[in-house]
Amino acid sequence: MSRTVGRLIGWIFLLAGLAVLVRDLLVWLDTAHWAPIAFGQLWYLLNRSSLNLAQAVVQRYIHPFLWDPIIVTILLCWAFAVLTVLGALILALSSRGRPARTPLNRRPS
Repeated sequence: MSRTVGRLIGWIFLLAGLAVLVRDLLVWLDTAHWAPIAFGQLWYLLNRSSLNLAQAVVQRYIHPFLWDPIIVTILLCWAFAVLTVLGALILALSSRGRPARTPLNRRPS
């Protein structure tokens, strides 16, 4: 069950990354200027209050060092790259583990 949910979430992130890449390519074709959207800018456009909340929670309750050099670097990366890598990573982690159980192959007597 958890493998299925992990794979579903991984595919959602992977497809979202590809959708953002298509958006970036369409903007490039329209303007003749390659300027892919940053992950932080995309998050801000989708839901700015959750971005502010994430910053406050990480800086207050986890550690300020985690936000400034680490998460800010990820937020400044291209959105399609972050989403695609995150989706591929989740897919890879959810497909690991024990193989699914299969019935024993018995020969007919």
